[in-house]
Amino acid sequence: MIDASTRLQGVEQLIDSEQYFVIHAARQSGKTTYLQDLTQRLNAEGKYYALYCSLESAQNVVEPERGIPAIFDCIVLALQKTSIPFTYNENYERDKKNRPLVLLTLFLMNLVKSLDKPLVVLFDEADCLSEGTLISFLRQLRNGYNDRSFAPFVHSIALVGMRNIRDYKVMIRPESQSLGSASPFNIITETYTLQNFTKEEITQLYRQHTGETGQIFEDDATELVYEQTQGQPWIVNAIAHEVIVRILKSDCTKPVTTELVNQAIQNIILTRPAHIDSLLERLKEDRVRKIIEPMILGEGFINKESDDFLYTRDLGLIRVENAQIKPSNPIYAEVIIRKLSSQMQDELQNPQYPYQMPRYLKQDGNIDVDYLMRDFQKFWQLNNGVWLEMCDYPEAGPVLVMMAFLQRIVNGGGDIIRDMASGNGRLDLLLTYKDKKYPIELKIRYGKKYISDGLDQTARYIDLQCCNEGWMAVFDRRTTVAWEDKLYMKKEIVDGKTITIVGL
Repeated sequence: MIDASTRLQGVEQLIDSEQYFVIHAARQSGKTTYLQDLTQRLNAEGKYYALYCSLESAQNVVEPERGIPAIFDCIVLALQKTSIPFTYNENYERDKKNRPLVLLTLFLMNLVKSLDKPLVVLFDEADCLSEGTLISFLRQLRNGYNDRSFAPFVHSIALVGMRNIRDYKVMIRPESQSLGSASPFNIITETYTLQNFTKEEITQLYRQHTGETGQIFEDDATELVYEQTQGQPWIVNAIAHEVIVRILKSDCTKPVTTELVNQAIQNIILTRPAHIDSLLERLKEDRVRKIIEPMILGEGFINKESDDFLYTRDLGLIRVENAQIKPSNPIYAEVIIRKLSSQMQDELQNPQYPYQMPRYLKQDGNIDVDYLMRDFQKFWQLNNGVWLEMCDYPEAGPVLVMMAFLQRIVNGGGDIIRDMASGNGRLDLLLTYKDKKYPIELKIRYGKKYISDGLDQTARYIDLQCCNEGWMAVFDRRTTVAWEDKLYMKKEIVDGKTITIVGL
């Protein structure tokens, strides 16, 4: 267990200052653990009564006449689990039915009035509320907040969920509408987010396991976990669980190695547990597509101040590194591409597509990438229309089709490493097989300098991989150009590197 308070500084100061604030972080990043720990600490210190209350059971109840009583029931249930002095008044049943739009304000005001210490309420899953229920909930909190100078009310409130407060607005109104001067959002003073684990925290977490069982995590294995997860808490734990429980069958006499970590990562990618599956469902949302699609292509401008960008980042799908937008971690990068190309990969299992690794192996055991590319050219010419119709991300369609094609091949042995980042102007792929690397760069034709710019980019990528040869596949989506002009292969020498340009 990593002390959650070290990952979120300043919250207790906000509570002491009687503030109402938001905590948001990606799914399964430790929010609930943090809140429950904070509740226990506040109650143990004795300065406040602290109440942890999950609103999950009120999810999707949009009518305030039903939603507010559901929230009320959540609060009452939470109180009944604590030692906070509380007596259920029969009048509450009448108010639930007849006065839902003031029910929470009255109830919390009367509760606070009866207590001998200030009350702090931590609302978990607050962003599961929507429409009329959400509006009424926030307005009732706002009314109590504004009247605190002459009527007792909650000392401090935290609204906690995956989304920031700005996305509560998006959930309840189109941009053209307004909630008016009585906006329920303007009482929030701060927003906080839980950070991912640092490499040192992962090491600390794993060493706790070593201390209890004697099982060692090799340093290289811990380093690999950090590189592949970037400290995302759920995946950090899932990898360890996969290795220790599923692969090693709880045999703690064996050390955790990089080979076992790699095996665990592949198992997680292939089985796509609920954490990853629920995250990937967000790819269907238009506002997420607007960010992920240009990131895949490396093209286009993404406004880092836009609600769409901030929303996608808050979901935990992306991060910013060196001013570039990237997938949050390599594991998410892999599952994003596999999800977006999954239907195409399934179709390629059809026997009519004989594209498997043995077909492309030369006598020396290396891959004949030129032969592979010629096969893809034929496939692309014959099937591009049908396959592009399968793509939920049409602009990135050509790239996704090729990655599905390559994935089908490497499933017979080998691997694909993808480097996606906004502003690159391309997607870098590294095809590996039996310790040999094959750098491939994918580009969509834009403007007249796409070849010259692409050659320089590809040469740098080849050099980065310590190779002497690479391939640049260029998709020309112009309908006015004949296929015989689009499909070609030619070799160029740039800075001593051999680059095969593959026209598509």
